[in-house]
Amino acid sequence: MTDESDEFETGAGDAEEATRADADPGAEADETAADAATATAETTDAEPTDAEAADAAEAGPADADAADPEADADGADSDAEDVEDAVPEDVQKYARFKKVDGAQYDRVNDFLRQRTYVTAREWAIARLCADFRTETGVEMTKIGNNLPELVPFMTDTYTPQAVNQARSAFRDKVRKSGATFLYGAMSGFFTAEELDEMMYEVTEIAKFLLEVEGVDLSVEEELEAEERISSVMREVREASTELRQEELSDEE
Repeated sequence: MTDESDEFETGAGDAEEATRADADPGAEADETAADAATATAETTDAEPTDAEAADAAEAGPADADAADPEADADGADSDAEDVEDAVPEDVQKYARFKKVDGAQYDRVNDFLRQRTYVTAREWAIARLCADFRTETGVEMTKIGNNLPELVPFMTDTYTPQAVNQARSAFRDKVRKSGATFLYGAMSGFFTAEELDEMMYEVTEIAKFLLEVEGVDLSVEEELEAEERISSVMREVREASTELRQEELSDEE
């Protein structure tokens, strides 16, 4: 496998880049699109009280000491401690995406767009929605309010609606990508050897993304996953061949 990790190296070059604003270029547009699409966006597993909770959190109480410079200076340390305490414990302990600490959003996004159909925003939020799922649904308010703490390359908070919109976009793209790939595999456009080579390449990219997230796959797990995928693809090819042969027989 090609060393994909070079794409995410964060040496001196990134340290210099860090002096400029590291904004998610799509965040502002996504926020607007998310609010406009709320009525039609997929809402499965979303808590109905998330929007209200987010609005209440954003409206928080006024700082009584804000007008007192002396109090601000004296209480700087305690304020910092309060901010840390305000971050939920499971957010503080979240260990995903540590391999891209310091990486710019643009760099991660470019890497993904060159190899997948999803954006860095959609990738990160899809993983968070899977990790912060409870018996009653996905904790979208927690994800949105703590997004910069959870993912190193995200620099702004999101509304619950924006989180849900990104998750829906990820699901739609995976579904369409899967349909496109299976059609190509079943259509006879590729030989068995070409499909095997293609499967190897995409599997390596998928494994690298899992490693970046912090998933440590053992050799046995990798081999099992590859065999499972190969087995499914063999069945797809066999079913496709049989289908085409039946069609040819009917035409005769």
